[in-house]
Amino acid sequence: MTLLRDIPLSALQFYLTTPYPCSYLDDREARSQVATPSFLITPQVYSELVRHGFRRSGTFTYRPRCENCQECTPVRIQIDHFTANRSQRRSWKQHYNLDVTLHTLEDRPDYFPLYQRYQNTRHRNGGMDNDSPEQYRSFLLQSQVDSMLVEFREAEVLRMVSIIDVLSDGLSSVYTFYEPCLSGSSFGTFNVLWQIELCRKLQLPFLYLGYWIKQSPKMAYKANFQPLQGLIHDTWQTIDFSSPEK
Repeated sequence: MTLLRDIPLSALQFYLTTPYPCSYLDDREARSQVATPSFLITPQVYSELVRHGFRRSGTFTYRPRCENCQECTPVRIQIDHFTANRSQRRSWKQHYNLDVTLHTLEDRPDYFPLYQRYQNTRHRNGGMDNDSPEQYRSFLLQSQVDSMLVEFREAEVLRMVSIIDVLSDGLSSVYTFYEPCLSGSSFGTFNVLWQIELCRKLQLPFLYLGYWIKQSPKMAYKANFQPLQGLIHDTWQTIDFSSPEK
């Protein structure tokens, strides 16, 4: 009898979506390669898929497969090689006293209003700023792999929520939303640093950050966490940011 945890990637089926508007580069169309069936994507299988450039949105596991564009580069931080720069150390010191708690994927009354403020301020007209509560829950609070929700509070006021997947070789940062209206805050940077520290505590070698797109301002922050590895031509290698090429 074959156990689900022993299922190889070859047991999965993959299909291409129809083209849809790209969320990151204007006037471009995107396509995704989707792994199915979802019930076969166990935590072990998902870890292998992430190493091949996949990530997930809810129970939807995919990677970009655009015919005329290869700008989406899967990236990860090699934990043992990372040292925070001066600006990142300031962010850590600024938010270090936040109260952090770990949870299962659950909903609370103050989550969705924070999610709406974040989308309307940081990603207006990005397609997710009009999400309904049902769409929000489907996107962030459904998972068939090992996932956790992390709360960051200040004097009991919710400041940030992060969804993280636990892989066999690291953590995958699924999505983070935070209070966008506090002047001078740097919650996003602090969150990545906090996840790096969690990797160290768990003795996991990598933090996967999803996709980096050189031409997308929304993705620019990922280049600040160097050295950064990218999956380039099916090989994980350090990205040379001094070069005009990826």
